Amino acid sequence: MKTLKDFTPHILVVGDLMIDHYLWGSCDRISPEAPVQVVDIAKETTVLGGAGNVINNLNTLGAKVSVASVIGDDENGVELINMLHSIDVDTTNITIQDGRKTSKKSRVIAVSQQILRYDKESKNSIDKNSQTKIVNSLKDSVKDYDVVILSDYGKGVLTDELSQSIITLANENGVKVLVDPKGSDFSKYKGAYLLTPNKKEAILATNIEIKDDKSLEKALLKLKDECDLDISLITLSEDGIATFDKEMQKFPTVAKEVFDVTGAGDTVIASIAFAISANKSIDEVAKFSNLAAGVVVGKIGSATVSLEEIFEYEASLHKTTSDAHIKSFDEIKEIVKRYKENGKKVVFTNGCFDILHVGHVKYLQEAKSFGDILIVGLNSDASVKRLKGESRPINIAQDRAYLLAALEAVDFVVEFEDDTPYELIKMVAPDTLVKGGDYEGKEVVGTEFSGELKLVQFVDGKSTTKTIEKIQAN
Repeated sequence: MKTLKDFTPHILVVGDLMIDHYLWGSCDRISPEAPVQVVDIAKETTVLGGAGNVINNLNTLGAKVSVASVIGDDENGVELINMLHSIDVDTTNITIQDGRKTSKKSRVIAVSQQILRYDKESKNSIDKNSQTKIVNSLKDSVKDYDVVILSDYGKGVLTDELSQSIITLANENGVKVLVDPKGSDFSKYKGAYLLTPNKKEAILATNIEIKDDKSLEKALLKLKDECDLDISLITLSEDGIATFDKEMQKFPTVAKEVFDVTGAGDTVIASIAFAISANKSIDEVAKFSNLAAGVVVGKIGSATVSLEEIFEYEASLHKTTSDAHIKSFDEIKEIVKRYKENGKKVVFTNGCFDILHVGHVKYLQEAKSFGDILIVGLNSDASVKRLKGESRPINIAQDRAYLLAALEAVDFVVEFEDDTPYELIKMVAPDTLVKGGDYEGKEVVGTEFSGELKLVQFVDGKSTTKTIEKIQAN
């Protein structure tokens, strides 16, 4: 059975491209010329914005991405094209329009606070000639895409005529069109496969005050009927996603921590498009999209999400089988890197865990309390045999790993072959290294790579050896 990792869909994004430009600095004085702050700029950064953030998300998910849009014949346009080429996006369907300004939004940030934003852009509708060029460029290529996304930021690219032309063209070629809508009139998106309005946008478009399940279903049905959608969908922020196919269904959010919702809508439509391209059911699509949103709102700023991050996040919620929590050296290296980049505190401990008992469970629960992510290093069968004798282990490594991974306290299990986890600890470099209380006053392997060492006392009378002795005595 194929998983999402087995797919590399080709997705076309049509919409308003822009550059998000940030000037980072410090501010410690007021200008003598006017009562305004003086910011000493230390660095500048640029990222793709608008429909470009949808492209970024599709790219990190692993899709092949093409884009159709209209930009100006200016310096910002050249910069934008170069940014797209740097992530291997096909820009063949981008049209240059004389006199149009490529959108660039500049933000001045001082002491983590945005104090000013200035925009350079055109907001009027693109001209007829540009619309014709886009439609003509897609007539032969539209059938090559698995899904088309219309990412509308209201900057004039997705006119009524162009939106309808693309939807008609895609439908004629059996290609689904997904729309992240803008404004209160959704008629220009009629015939799309689905729209992804948030609750506020859905209220404006339907004139239905969504306050309970009954009004939510009414709004979903109105959107479905009036826009001639295959699937009706409304995103509900912290309440998840609601869909209507044959009946209304609600899929609750799975966000554990919310730091920033910037760009979450772009992540939602990108993840929906990716899952639909893999022929997933609408139930699977909604659940996958919720997981993607759960990851991205736990980051700061407009963020992207990868398949690995989604699978790890799902595993952290213990909504997966134990297999998803068992990792190789290479896998755990990348996982740890991502968690640390997001400010998570990593805890590491290790052991044989031959016959799992209450002492093990309490020990692991206390270990997890020292941070956010608990990684357990597990001695291989050969390693256990060298340490414990020829009669051990009782349970093979595969079984021991599976049982450990099923525990709520354990995030990931990694098997190691050596007698000690020295190389594994060196690679993980945990914030906290946890060992049993019997290591009091002894040298602990790997402490030089760890932020701190914590010793946890064992539960009296609870050990694998005592369990084996009791079994043998009986």
